[in-house]
Amino acid sequence: MNVETGDVGAAVPTRESDAAATVAIVDDHEAVRLGLRAACRDAGYDVVVDAASVPELLEGLAGRSCDVVVLDLSLGDGSSVTENVRAVLATGSAVLVHSIADRVAAVRESLAAGAAGVIPKASPMSAVISAIATVARGEVLNNVEWASAIEADRDFAKAQLGRREHDVLHLYASGLPLKLVAAQLGIAHSTAREYLDRVRAKYIEVGRPAPTKVDLLRRAVEDGILPGLDDGGDARR
Repeated sequence: MNVETGDVGAAVPTRESDAAATVAIVDDHEAVRLGLRAACRDAGYDVVVDAASVPELLEGLAGRSCDVVVLDLSLGDGSSVTENVRAVLATGSAVLVHSIADRVAAVRESLAAGAAGVIPKASPMSAVISAIATVARGEVLNNVEWASAIEADRDFAKAQLGRREHDVLHLYASGLPLKLVAAQLGIAHSTAREYLDRVRAKYIEVGRPAPTKVDLLRRAVEDGILPGLDDGGDARR
């Protein structure tokens, strides 16, 4: 495990450019880690830790967070996809899964656990760097791999939202504060909050919890309520 000793705060810092983003790498193949580390440094990122497992990552971060953790989907230590993604998210870091493209079920599991997106290991390094930049900015990485994982999974059920619930989710996930959502729909703020609570409850019922605004954005894109970034949308955190 390699650890940089720079100051990485517990909260994700405000950045003026992607070049200042902090990145960690988890992969049990040293050659992959070395390649990613070199590419990230060439792109101007600050690589704070590279590790062969999530426990090694947590040890290296020592209670801190970074902007993006590039996480191998299949680690050789017997750990599960869900537990690895959730352990990284618990540090306050976003997760970008670096995966073999044909592992659709595992990709689906990682997205359900809260990963911000997936980039195939066969992708050009420029695409990997671009994906890191997208996740570091807090954007949804809506790409072919994400869509394929969702479409291939029959259990990936859509929440059955009512018209008002749909409208509230659309406006709120688009970036409007809840007070403005209420004003635009001509309803009370408390009513808008109730609709949003119902939306979250329905996503929990279908096994796709959305506790944060970013999670709601992800669900809205997955279910076609909002366009993905690849379709020209500009939905952000």
